[in-house]
Amino acid sequence: MKVGILGSSDVAKSLARGFLKEGHEVMLGSREPGKLAPWVRETGKGASSGTFADTAKFGELVVLAVQGTKSVEAIRAAGVDSFKGKVVIDATNPLDITAGAPPRLVGGLGTSGGEIIQEALPGAFVVKGFNTVGNAHFYKPQFAGGPPDMFVCGDDEEAKEQVSRICRDFGWNPIDIGGIALAHYLEATAMVWIITAFTGGHWNQAFKLLRR
Repeated sequence: MKVGILGSSDVAKSLARGFLKEGHEVMLGSREPGKLAPWVRETGKGASSGTFADTAKFGELVVLAVQGTKSVEAIRAAGVDSFKGKVVIDATNPLDITAGAPPRLVGGLGTSGGEIIQEALPGAFVVKGFNTVGNAHFYKPQFAGGPPDMFVCGDDEEAKEQVSRICRDFGWNPIDIGGIALAHYLEATAMVWIITAFTGGHWNQAFKLLRR
């Protein structure tokens, strides 16, 4: 499968590594794709870079891994039509970093970043996921308690099942919490991960629901 990832951050590159290890082709998208040339050379087979527009057209599956508050701007730069009919993984969190660390969540429990992205992409199937853990653990996480949980949400059942399969391939146990209207809960959950990481100084953590 061809995977287009909008973004050039560590989040984008970590997701790219996972998809490449699973045998997919990956293009990273950037406003300045030339800066990704060293990454492409180092990564090798299956990796490429392009503009946001190139990347959205390339991907059979598209991943948003830009700064959360810049998501709609990136979508417009990529061209809304290039997302039509595609599953889009929203791995972003709308964070305000202007006051330093830790960041603050923009919007609180109002309209979520996930909902805003789905509204901007009416012809696409947006699934929120890979936003509640640090990028170092995206692929094949190793924790003593076994595979951690990856929460996902979105309005299309087939799209969520595709993303859930990706989660399992990456070593996660996917948990579908419902429609995209619930994305604000996942974004708030991301803040719990961030705050506990900052206050505890411990970044090797993930969520797991315990049942009996």
